[in-house]
Amino acid sequence: MNVLLVGLGGAVGSIGRYLVGLATQKIAGEGTFPWGTLVANILGSLVLGVIMFGALEARTISPRMRLALATGLMGGFTTYSSFAFETVHMMRDGAAFTAIGYALGTTVICLAGSALGYWIGGLVFQTTLGS
Repeated sequence: MNVLLVGLGGAVGSIGRYLVGLATQKIAGEGTFPWGTLVANILGSLVLGVIMFGALEARTISPRMRLALATGLMGGFTTYSSFAFETVHMMRDGAAFTAIGYALGTTVICLAGSALGYWIGGLVFQTTLGS
C-alpha cells in the first residue's frame, strides 16, 4: 500500500512540476535561465516545509499521509525540496557543521556528477549515433 501511495503521489507531483514549468515559461518567456526549475524548487521546498511541520511538529499528518505527500507528491515535484528540508532540519537540531557540509557537499558532488554524466552521455550516444 505504501508503494502505491508513493507512486500515485509521485505521478501527481510530476504532472504538477510539468504544469509549473509550462506556466513559468509562459510568464518568463523563452530564454536560457531555467526559471521553471527554480520556481518548482522554491515552491517544492516551501510546501515540503509545511507538510513536514504538520507531520513532525503538529502531528496532524499521519505517517502514511506524510509518505504520500512528502515522498510521493513532493518527490515527484522536486527532490530539491527534500535536500532543503534535511539541511534546515540539521541546522534546527544544532548540527550546523554537518548541515553546511551536507549542503556544500551535495551541491559540489551533484554538479560534478551531472558534468560526469553529461560527458558519459556524450561517449555513449556518440557511439550509438555513429558519430
